[in-house]
Amino acid sequence: MKRVGIVDTTFARYDMAGAAIDELKQLCNVKVERRTVPGIKDLPVEAKRLLDEGNDIVMAFGMPGAEPIDKQCAHEASLGLIMAQLLTNKHIIEVFVFADEAKSEKELAVLAENRAREHARNVYRLLFKPEELTKLAGTGQREGGPDAGPLRR
Repeated sequence: MKRVGIVDTTFARYDMAGAAIDELKQLCNVKVERRTVPGIKDLPVEAKRLLDEGNDIVMAFGMPGAEPIDKQCAHEASLGLIMAQLLTNKHIIEVFVFADEAKSEKELAVLAENRAREHARNVYRLLFKPEELTKLAGTGQREGGPDAGPLRR
């Protein structure tokens, strides 16, 4: 059975991990191990621990604020997640939703839910149906919102 690690933060204002777990359980039979850390910069080490402990892939959820320092912290966390991937040769799917990505709290909640579920579908594809990702190459997929679509010549 495939194992999916999930790490999220107490700083987030929406339970994206819960939405992703629900989506994964609807799509396939996987063992999910969830851990929660205080903030976004704590995600890389916990994600790496989950991979080191035998998980096949990890989803890392964060919800940075709208201030410049929040965006800087998110960038640093993202770099840490990339380093953890390179150290383990396994995927960490970064699922960040920034506080200023939507005009209202309701829109932000919808965005967070949709992005979490769509990234869970990507995890499913990476683990079980990678050929589906190849079919989607160049189609302008956007998790959480409308797809951009392919460029036309």
